[in-house]
Amino acid sequence: MHIRKFDFDYGRRQLMKNVAIGAGAGVLMPLTNVMAAAGDIGKAYPDELLSIEMYTKGKIKTGDMITSANVEVVKDLLDPIIYEQVKTMGRKIKIKATQRDYRALFPGEFYEKTLRNMSSNGNAKFDANNNVVTQEGKPWHGGLPFPDPKTGMEIQANMAMSWGRGDYNQYTIKETDINPDGGVAYNYDIIWSELQVQARMDGKVFKDMNDLLRFQTILFTASADVAGSSFLSTWYYDQRKFPELYGYLPQFRRVRQFPTNQRFEPLIPGVTWFLTDPWAAGDPMLTWGDYKIIERKPMLGAFNTTWSGDRPNWEKGVHGGAKGITFYDTEFELAPEVAILESKPVGYPRAPVGRRLAYVDVRNCIYCGNIRYDRQNKPWVSFETGFGQYKNGNKVVYGADGKTPAWSWIYVMSFDIQNKRMSRAAHSESCAGGYKSIFKADNEEMYNKFFTQQAIQRLGRV
Repeated sequence: MHIRKFDFDYGRRQLMKNVAIGAGAGVLMPLTNVMAAAGDIGKAYPDELLSIEMYTKGKIKTGDMITSANVEVVKDLLDPIIYEQVKTMGRKIKIKATQRDYRALFPGEFYEKTLRNMSSNGNAKFDANNNVVTQEGKPWHGGLPFPDPKTGMEIQANMAMSWGRGDYNQYTIKETDINPDGGVAYNYDIIWSELQVQARMDGKVFKDMNDLLRFQTILFTASADVAGSSFLSTWYYDQRKFPELYGYLPQFRRVRQFPTNQRFEPLIPGVTWFLTDPWAAGDPMLTWGDYKIIERKPMLGAFNTTWSGDRPNWEKGVHGGAKGITFYDTEFELAPEVAILESKPVGYPRAPVGRRLAYVDVRNCIYCGNIRYDRQNKPWVSFETGFGQYKNGNKVVYGADGKTPAWSWIYVMSFDIQNKRMSRAAHSESCAGGYKSIFKADNEEMYNKFFTQQAIQRLGRV
């Protein structure tokens, strides 16, 4: 006989209380205590927040499929757009066990860097301008700035300072854009490259560029009509400043600077996502504002989904929609504590976006869902992202440390619920042009290849 120490709703009541009093993560003990000991996340939460079977009183179990027939059972655990996809569009979601190993939720180097910061009382703070700095007032040196975030600003800083949580990340992407009738509108091959200038794992400032935070380049290598198009964003460390955005369009054979409001427009035909959407931090943190944690609750999401490395080019299966290709096959788990973070684009008076809700797993402070609302406060686009370790059975891709499995995003589904259009993007092994996904590279070489105006012009002419 199993004797329960806490009544069934204890965990959810405590999470609601924690929001009211501005407490950190964890119910039975602070979550940072578990992280510091590299322990079992279960030490911080009661059983019903870690087991979908216990939470639903046996109605849903690990291995079950969520469909329109049973989605009402878990409606309160899903964001509203995902619920609608399952209820009305034929989406199905497989349930996997909750990840309890803290290390499996981070890139290895990033996790170790965060632990070293915590052991030396080296967590971050905000300076007078609300930029993230060390306790000594110097630029942040890498790792999770706020391992125990208590405010919306701290959660956002954890996502904004280092998107991919490594010094260099290069993602090759296969994107398919789906029309409302369920048919394919466009197929694109994309390279997304990120180079951290500061907040790096090596604690250094790349090329002594002390005013910068990162470079980020998008290069389209297919289809033929957009191949060679590229966009370079140069991010300042001061999060009040807008990035400089330059693009090279082969048809014009020149680089030109784009206005700031280009962040709220599609870069190429057919896509539903804007530059503002990725990482739930696609704009400088302080050009958004009114950050508020409106709820802490358990949720189902692809917070630790399964990497499809056992399939050619890491290809994901698809299903659902009018023609059976709208959604990726996905696995969700019950995350014991998710912070629902609201923010508004205060620095963009003409932005078509009214607010954003990000669903952030407090175990590692990474979002899974990111819904933007229009100016009439109607749900507009869900930028759903699945994360996980790059390990599946005997298949492993190692991260920057060469010892632990890489940890990164695995898929994106950007769904415009108003127009019923889907952009789904898979993190692939390679894409057109001979490029591959990598998690470590010579930073100087990559800078010269991807992150100058001359570089994007040269890439566009290859």
